[in-house]
Amino acid sequence: MNRTATGGPPTAVEPKTHAPVVLTEVTDGALVITINRPSARNAVDLEVAERIESALAELDRRDDLVVGIITGAGGTFSAGMDLKAFVQGIRPATPQGGFAGFVENPPQKPLIAAVEGYALAGGFEITLACDLVVASSAAVFGLPETKRGLVAAAGGLLRLPRLIPERVALEYALTGEHLTADRALELGLINRVTEPGEALAGAFELAGRIVANGPLAVRATKQVVAQARDWSTTEQFDRQRDITGPIFASSDAQEGARAFAEKRTPKWTGS
Repeated sequence: MNRTATGGPPTAVEPKTHAPVVLTEVTDGALVITINRPSARNAVDLEVAERIESALAELDRRDDLVVGIITGAGGTFSAGMDLKAFVQGIRPATPQGGFAGFVENPPQKPLIAAVEGYALAGGFEITLACDLVVASSAAVFGLPETKRGLVAAAGGLLRLPRLIPERVALEYALTGEHLTADRALELGLINRVTEPGEALAGAFELAGRIVANGPLAVRATKQVVAQARDWSTTEQFDRQRDITGPIFASSDAQEGARAFAEKRTPKWTGS
């Protein structure tokens, strides 16, 4: 994907004394969100959470955006919650989105984590809340909360046992030990491993494959997969039909069929 335009959600005016704590960039149908606190290992404070929430609201709102990518500046994804703010009684969570502005309420559109360096504690929980993960071979994951007398309550204890065997998840949660990128790939926690420094490029490549598809179909596909675990066997096809029925009746569905028959690239309108 070629970077052709920049932009992002409207945010409060930044004090001139420091750089924005979250950067956004729009590139060929993808919104890139970068946590920009490298001196703090991209720890998440309340301002970071609020700005991520705002950026993801923009992702869902804009018709020209199909997928989001979240990453960290300076070679580290995120060390999790800002503990200095925590001891001051400040929680890095928003009322609607929870920790980091979204772990309790992820975006409707797909979100890819591009991980370099450490993704620990809340940083790991951010990746668990994403739909896809591309990581550098040097990336390190883990839930070390128990080592600090804390609990991985930002989705780590809820999502990790759904993604890998429960006993394996419990071991990592109880011991706080790290996972390498290779081990995370082996367990199915991440989708791709890249060379160091190439995680964002790998995420762009994966995003490009998604952006090429029908935007309505992409959104509905994520919705079905995210919600189906809560459906009973007797209701699952009816619930799925509620989501997929409008897709089959859309103009994009007709365009996709015509483009296939005419051996050309579809021209999606999102309608």
